[in-house]
Amino acid sequence: MKTAIKYLDKTKVELLISLGKSELDDAEEVALTKLADDVKAPGFRKGKVPVTVARKHINPEKLMQQTIDDALSKAVATAFIKEEIQVLERPTVEVKKFVPQQELEFTATATVVPEVKLGDYKNLKVAKDKVSVSASEVNAVVERMRDSLAEKTEVKRAAKNGDSVEINFVGKKDGKPFDGGSANGHVLELGSNSFIPGFEEGLVGMKAGQDKDLKLTFPADYHVDDLAGAEVVFETKINKVLEKNPPELNDDFAKKASGDQKISTIKMLKDDIKIRMTEQKQRETNEKHKDKLVQALVDKSDVVAPQVLVDDQIQNIEQDMRQNTMYRGITIEQYIKSQGYKDENDWKQKEVQPAAEQRVKAGLVLSKLSKELKVTATAEEKQANLDSYRNQYANNPEMTKRLEEPVVQNEILNRLLTDKTVDKLVELNS
Repeated sequence: MKTAIKYLDKTKVELLISLGKSELDDAEEVALTKLADDVKAPGFRKGKVPVTVARKHINPEKLMQQTIDDALSKAVATAFIKEEIQVLERPTVEVKKFVPQQELEFTATATVVPEVKLGDYKNLKVAKDKVSVSASEVNAVVERMRDSLAEKTEVKRAAKNGDSVEINFVGKKDGKPFDGGSANGHVLELGSNSFIPGFEEGLVGMKAGQDKDLKLTFPADYHVDDLAGAEVVFETKINKVLEKNPPELNDDFAKKASGDQKISTIKMLKDDIKIRMTEQKQRETNEKHKDKLVQALVDKSDVVAPQVLVDDQIQNIEQDMRQNTMYRGITIEQYIKSQGYKDENDWKQKEVQPAAEQRVKAGLVLSKLSKELKVTATAEEKQANLDSYRNQYANNPEMTKRLEEPVVQNEILNRLLTDKTVDKLVELNS
């Protein structure tokens, strides 16, 4: 077998493959064995006809086509492996010349993993943000704790910001109630901005037993199309006004709020909050620093993103986005509109496609860097990593079963190697 390589571009290669008599003879033997299983010959059971006998009963054109198919299949796989070319899709084959039992010449074209030329990964000069937690940030957490432990008592006075009110309301558009616009006994904190602009403000100053019609306009970017920018009327009635009474800022509060027997004073509570906030900020800063380092390396490297991989990532991003918007209670169409895109194609072109390309480039660069640095994982690391996934999905039988599949375990191993590679990148640029 002779092979000539021609790169059509950085992501597509064409192999010109020539097979001689010996390879074609071997392919014909394989073809005869396959076709013999369906041959019926006097004195032999089906599937037991010897190849020498079967040959006489097989249509020559059928044998020739099967020979070509088998020769192509074996030669394509062998050629790409021999040339150490990693394909990303099934090669397209085109026969150029065929002389039965003598010669077969054809091309095999495929999208391949492109060559990556790494930039200087030891001198990326990416500054790491400093982490600090101010007293005001700590105090804000303390106030949220006080708020969560506040007792609510009914009062007779008019409602003000910070109070909670129990209300009945019916929202109407063009005089007719609209879906999701009505409730009885709903408790709302005034000033929380839970409702559309003007609703909570309209209840300030009202007392229990009073009712009021609120003429309001929904925001133009509201996630329900029928209500976006619509003029409506909310018929409201206040049942109760509830005053919030946060606990005093003392040591008893510290003990109750922390739930930790070791914390017995306000100072200890604030110190503990500061430690936890610092740790959280540090984790976030570390992750951002990793992302910046990877992006810097991608920018310094010579790498292209094969469209077949980009298309896969586009699908993943779309799927993730649809799930995220569903959890937020909106559709992907509403998200696209809220972000100012003209339509789904505009969103894909301006947001999804660039993000997909960056993911692919980062993956290719990190894969190359992993090989460059000879990053490996020990048996203990592999097992610990797999066990962590098993613990994570312990209550999900379907996912637990999938974790035993070789393909899934290989994906998990690749993620581990990628994480170790990024950690090494951080170390080299510290």
